[in-house]
This record gives sequence, structure tokens and C-alpha cells, in this order.
Amino acid sequence: MKLKSVLLLFAVIMFFGCNHKDQKVEVTVLTVTSPMQKDTVVITQYVSQIQSIQHIELRSLEKGYLQKIYVDEGQTVTKGQMLFQIMPIVFQAEAHKAKAELNTAEIEYQNTKNLSDNNIVSKNELALSNAKLEKAKADLELANAHLSFTEIRAPFNGIVGRFNKVRLGSLLDEGELLTSLSDNSKLWVYFNVPEAEYLNYVSHSRKTGSETVQLIMANNELFPQSGIIETIESDFNNENGNIAFRATFPNPDKVLRHGQTGTILMSSRLKNAIIIPQAATFDVLDKKYVYVIDETNTVKAREITIGVEMPHLFTVLSGLNTSDKILIDGLRKVKNNDKIKTKFQPIEAVLNELGHLHAE
Repeated sequence: MKLKSVLLLFAVIMFFGCNHKDQKVEVTVLTVTSPMQKDTVVITQYVSQIQSIQHIELRSLEKGYLQKIYVDEGQTVTKGQMLFQIMPIVFQAEAHKAKAELNTAEIEYQNTKNLSDNNIVSKNELALSNAKLEKAKADLELANAHLSFTEIRAPFNGIVGRFNKVRLGSLLDEGELLTSLSDNSKLWVYFNVPEAEYLNYVSHSRKTGSETVQLIMANNELFPQSGIIETIESDFNNENGNIAFRATFPNPDKVLRHGQTGTILMSSRLKNAIIIPQAATFDVLDKKYVYVIDETNTVKAREITIGVEMPHLFTVLSGLNTSDKILIDGLRKVKNNDKIKTKFQPIEAVLNELGHLHAE
């Protein structure tokens, strides 16, 4: 029994031993490339809030019953167009009363003036009569103002918002909210920019003037109009280190509305930027590294400093130059000081395969 076991073990060893001799050891050839140095346009994205250039609340200036509604929610209106009518009967009566009192005051003033001209009454009597006349004029102006407040008209061209529970016959209090009105001919788009990017923008804009930006809408489509950065907020937010930018977009087709969100695309130029694929990097703690292949095909890990992150690409601030050869595949198959076989692929071909070269 023992002899059979020994013979079986010997046969297994011979089988695997023979197969091992017949096998050829395959040496993996790994791809390397060199960084590219080029003037590059970087597209940075920022989450944004969209607001109308004018967006106001329309409120009742007088207390009374809502007599007429001339418009509907979402309707486009023009400046001066009637929107709502509060029952004006009481205010019309007050205006008529004030008009009658003004007529009386005018007659009294003329009589007093005639008497004063004939030295029958004193100058003080004439001054008092004139004061009563001026008061009557003021009372009429006030009554007409109250009457005009019963007509709520559009102060500018815009789109009527949602009605705030107002219906025909509703009893309105003074100051009660009726609806809103938005002028969407132009939109203000606000977005927050980190401090470092703000400094880059300021130094660049002094040379080139106003910057244009693009807007990606919520459906991921590009808004057809370009915007112009017109203003920057005065203070940084100490909590997140950002500062608010405001870009103005024309909105001729009224596609955008107040309260929407989107993504701002802002381009910036980098001169002589060193570009590498993101796939060529790996992380150790909070630092970025690449594998550099020296003249003896030995792998050396090297720390680099990343500048701008683009889709599938990094710009490198320090640690690499265009004469270096870096490993772009098989990073997990090697370790520091390994000797490997390599094949060189030009960086242009690598980037074309990625399809995300943002350079001119």
C-alpha cells in the first residue's frame, strides 16, 4: 500500500515537472508615454442659480373686495397693463367729496381775495383762505391716489406668477400678496468660485476684458446664448472660501425662468501646461505619484503636484517634464525598483484614445 502511494506521488511530480519545463515564461510588456506640454483651454464647471433681472411681489395697497382679475398665471404682460381691480366705490366717493371740498375752497378764496383787494379783510384772512385751498388740493390728490391703488397694473414687461389664493370676491387686506411678476428678458446666473480660481480669473480678465461663459441647463443641454460675467460679490464666504460671480444671459425665447438651476462652464487658458492622463497616477495617502521609467527600464515612484483636473486628464505643476517616461498601464502589476519591458506610445495617441483633449 505504501509502495503504491509513493509511485502515485512520483507520477504527479513528473507530470507537473514536465509541463513546467514545456511552458514558456511570458514577460508582460507595459506601455509608457511622455507628458505633453501645450497651451491648454480648461473648462471649469460651477453649480448655479438662475434669477430674473426683475422679480417682484405684487401686493394690494388698499383693503377691499377683489372685483376683477384681468390675467392668468403664467401670462406674459406689458408695462402698464391692468392685472387686478379692487372694488373702487368707496374710494370714488372719497375722491368726489374731496373734489367738492376743493371747489368750495376755491370759491371762498376768490371771495376773500376780492375783499382783501378792497381792504375789507386783513391779509391774514387771505392767507388763511389760501391755506384751506391748498389743503383741499392735497386732500383731492390723496383721494385720487387711494383710488388709483385699486387698480393694480404691471410695472414692467414680464410673466405673471402663481396667484396667492386670490379669487374674485376675495376680501383683501392692505399689503396682501396677490402674485409675482418676473422680467425674464435677461437672466442673472449666480455661481460660487473658490479663492484660487478667483485670483486666476482676475489676473486673466485684466488682460482680456470681460469673460464669456456657457450654461448647461438641467436637462444637460447647452443653452444657445452665451453669458457675460458682469460683477463679482464684494466679500468671500468665510465658511467655504468661495465668492459669488454673476453672469448675465439674454433670454430671447424665454426658455429660462426665475428659480431654475444649471451649470456654468467657464474656460481659462493655461500656457505651456504639462498634461498627463489621470490613469498614469496613483495615490499614497493624500499625495499623487506616477511611475517614472529610467534609462535602465527601472520603475521609480515619483511624487507630483497636480494643477487642474480635467476629464481623464491632469495638469502637472511640478515633478515631471516632457523628457520623462511614465507608465500608463499595469500600475498594479509593478512596484518601486522593478525592471520591466516597455513599449512607447506617443502622448498624442494616448489622449486621442481618451477623446478628451481640451487643448488648442
